[in-house]
Amino acid sequence: MNLREVQRLLDAEILCGEEAMDGEVNTVFACDLMSDVLAFNENKTLLVTGLVNPHVIRTAEMMDINAIVFVRGKVPDEETLNLAKENGIVILGTKNILYTSCGILYKSGLIGAKISSE
Repeated sequence: MNLREVQRLLDAEILCGEEAMDGEVNTVFACDLMSDVLAFNENKTLLVTGLVNPHVIRTAEMMDINAIVFVRGKVPDEETLNLAKENGIVILGTKNILYTSCGILYKSGLIGAKISSE
């Protein structure tokens, strides 16, 4: 699924990375604990989270995650957005809660990312 479809499904605003919205995602990983994100290693994963700080961008960078959806209407500060821009990470924002966002994406065909030890 491409990121434009994700944006449409979640009624999301593009906060950063308009030029990369044709990128594809195959799986979704949703959490607010960034140490959990480090436990998986799938390609083309979309991170869905309510945590909006530079640590999220650094974690995404380490894990080669190219797109993040911030939920609950949360908007990151300029420092976080600038860090995302520097790293080529698409940032979307939705008013949906985490559970609803994941349900919409799952119903539309995106599966959950698997933990590395599974």
